[in-house]
Amino acid sequence: MRVVILFGTEMGTAERTADAIADVLGRAHEAVVCDMADLDVDDLDVNDFHVLVCSTYGSGDLPTGAEPFFAQLDDRLPDLSGLRFAVFGLGDSVYDDTFNRGGEICAERFTALGATQVGEHARHDASSPIRPQDQAREWAGRLAIADLARA
Repeated sequence: MRVVILFGTEMGTAERTADAIADVLGRAHEAVVCDMADLDVDDLDVNDFHVLVCSTYGSGDLPTGAEPFFAQLDDRLPDLSGLRFAVFGLGDSVYDDTFNRGGEICAERFTALGATQVGEHARHDASSPIRPQDQAREWAGRLAIADLARA
C-alpha cells in the first residue's frame, strides 16, 4: 500500500516530523513524503492512505506553504469520498485557544469533502520536552494495519 505523507510547515518542523513518520511506515508500505506547497489537489488518489502533518502558524492559521493547497481544495471542492487519512498536528499550548489549530483545519477540510479520518489525531505540544519526531515515530507505530488498509 502507498502512504502519502503531506506536510505543511513554516519553520521545517513538520517536514522533519513527516520524514520520521515515513521512516516508520516505510518499513511495511511504500511511503512518499510531499510538501503541500508542491502538490496539486488533482494528485490526491483515494487509493492511497494519506497522513497530514501540519504545524500551526500565527493566530491559529495554516502555515504559509499549505495555504495554496487548501485554497485549491476550497476552489475545486473535489469529492474525497473513499480517501482515508490520519493527522499529526503541531502546535504550542502557550497559545491556548489556537493550540494545534493547523492540524484541526486539515481534518475539518478533508472530512467536509468526504474523506474519512482514522486513528488517533496526534497533537504535539512544542512546550513539552518531547521532540515532535519522537512522538511522531511512536504515533506512526501505533497506526493499526487496519487503519492503513482499505476495508
